[in-house]
Amino acid sequence: MRIGSPSHTVFEYTLLIIGSLIMAASFNSFLNPNQIATGGVSGISTIVQHITNLNPAITQWALNIPIFLLALWLLGGQFGVKAAVGSVIFPLCVLLTSHLGVPTHNPLLAAVYGGMGVGLGLGIVFRGRGSTGGLGLAAQILHKYSGLSLGFSVAVFDGLVIISSALIFTPENALYGMIGLFVTTKTIDIVQLGFNYAKVAFIISDHTDAIRKAILYDLDRGLTELNGSGGFTGESRTVMMVVVKQNEVSRLKTLVQSVDPQAFVILSETNEVLGEGFKKHA
Repeated sequence: MRIGSPSHTVFEYTLLIIGSLIMAASFNSFLNPNQIATGGVSGISTIVQHITNLNPAITQWALNIPIFLLALWLLGGQFGVKAAVGSVIFPLCVLLTSHLGVPTHNPLLAAVYGGMGVGLGLGIVFRGRGSTGGLGLAAQILHKYSGLSLGFSVAVFDGLVIISSALIFTPENALYGMIGLFVTTKTIDIVQLGFNYAKVAFIISDHTDAIRKAILYDLDRGLTELNGSGGFTGESRTVMMVVVKQNEVSRLKTLVQSVDPQAFVILSETNEVLGEGFKKHA
């Protein structure tokens, strides 16, 4: 499916709707009934409902639409139609799923399962290159005009919502909100990146040729050679970079050690690898 084609555009909007429905169902089944505010406009709507008994969908519309218009004015038209649609669709899904049952009144279970559901829905929305608007756009405004990092700007708004929930509900509710937010973040990562964790290894050795052959022919993996120089000696060195799957790490270390026990090896985790021998490009 070619990016930008009509079928791909329909696919992306379908993901936006499906993700919004999952988020809304999780919000109505787990988070809102247990007064757990995990941040964002949905967290604000939980607090507002407790104070005024106003339907959360109304609060979300009342906040999402002005925030989107403000972002459009201050940041330009970089968000496009999807952010506008997401700002309207998510509260609509909340309204449509408002009569779902409540599986549990255990706040810990509600925080975990609600966080997973919201993370799953958001991950699907992000896979479709969409947005549900809300405080994410507000964070981008703060980022642009304050110089704060985007991640910190998001944390500021989510933190204010969780602190407010501690004041309106109880400090314990706020702690459950933090658990839900953490679970949401981790679930988004899983949906976006999957479970295909791999390792990237950097190898420095005086026996480059022998290690190269071992990796290419014994391990059956490709590698890239980088030009480097010793920080102390200034001598030119070859740094070999190779990406391996989790179950190949031990074999790689054994091969390198068998060739050069003095080799310097750096192993680092990487969340996603696209290309031959790994995951295909989407």
